[in-house]
Amino acid sequence: MITLKPSDLKPIDLQSYLQHAVAPRPICFASTIDKAGHVNLSPFSFFNLFSTHPPICVFSPSGRGRDNTTKHTLQNILEIPECVINIVNYDMVQQTSLASVEYPKEVNEFIKAGFTQLPSAYVKPPRVAESPVQLECVVQRVIPLGQEGGAGNLVLAEIKLIHIKEEILDEKGRIDQKKIDHVARLGDDWYCRVTENNLFKVTKPVSTIGIGVDALPSAIRDSRLLSGNNLGQLGNVEALPSDEEVEVMKQDPEVRTILDATIGDAKTREMQLHAKAKLFLEAGDVSSAWKILLI
Repeated sequence: MITLKPSDLKPIDLQSYLQHAVAPRPICFASTIDKAGHVNLSPFSFFNLFSTHPPICVFSPSGRGRDNTTKHTLQNILEIPECVINIVNYDMVQQTSLASVEYPKEVNEFIKAGFTQLPSAYVKPPRVAESPVQLECVVQRVIPLGQEGGAGNLVLAEIKLIHIKEEILDEKGRIDQKKIDHVARLGDDWYCRVTENNLFKVTKPVSTIGIGVDALPSAIRDSRLLSGNNLGQLGNVEALPSDEEVEVMKQDPEVRTILDATIGDAKTREMQLHAKAKLFLEAGDVSSAWKILLI
């Protein structure tokens, strides 16, 4: 492992390390307007949701590293503290990238990138009609993080109205993660796309208190086959299966085959049972995995 000190690195190298490491980052496609009525549309990947009550998103238009000039988005927000955060999906990612070109201030990136302006209901900046979710925001604060090029300016934007396209909703009226087709920024020119094929769920221990990895039997904790993710799954249960449940699992035909074939060979039996349990864990069946591991 290498160890780097940020102060020893050139800004461009530091930026590269950080943007490759702190990823993927969602994209804030922010529309703003100045007092003269000039509309600006620009993407920012220094962005996330920071509060639900009140609903606050934060994004950061950084000063340009080469000359420390500020971006039109920041200039506009300091004049009119409003914005629309338009969520970017795969269908609009190339146009979004085009909008990041540093056009003169009077140029409207909606027009340059081929996007459709929609009037907002609460704020002055328009919305991007192509965006699946549009957040009308009032800027509460702008917090400068430094004076040199590359320093961020945290824009604390309170969400006042949320517009969601109906085609990305599920039958309960909530956003379907499989339908929104998110994209996110990585390092350099790399992006990633969130599709149904690369989605997975991790059970959040909100209402339960897991036993923890430290409470696992040493044979399980030190297993050569079970990964850290597997141990995390096993440690997230509140209680172990009963002896009766373990006895029932012993009668499973595949488990019975392992037990019969490894009589007198405890090491091989343990390895094969751990391999079988791992298959259950990878399928999300933690209960069955535990029953096998306790045989």
